[in-house]
Amino acid sequence: MNPPDKASNQRRAERKRATFTAIVTDVISGQPMGHLGNLSSTGMLLISANEPRSEALYQVSLPLPSSGRLLTQSQPIEVGIQEQWHEPAASPGQIWAGYRIVAISDADAARLDSWLAQA
Repeated sequence: MNPPDKASNQRRAERKRATFTAIVTDVISGQPMGHLGNLSSTGMLLISANEPRSEALYQVSLPLPSSGRLLTQSQPIEVGIQEQWHEPAASPGQIWAGYRIVAISDADAARLDSWLAQA
């Protein structure tokens, strides 16, 4: 799956495809927003059934597999994200949405960087 050209032209960090199932949850509502398509240190692609609000801010939780050789249970990280674009996906009833990470704790940023280095 390739995100739209206009978004890919604005990227600065390489995105890694999620090779695991990661349901991204809105921390405020407790509701799932969609599943992770790809992830970088600065943003993510979510695949969802619901269209997000343009430029809206969300506080989300997403699981990342623990780093290391042994696969252990995924531990969530929390990030603040802002919607950058969205459009219908190739599959009916699905929306692709690109988000920019606008807030992340130092500890979660370190976990994200570790995962990205191994992915």
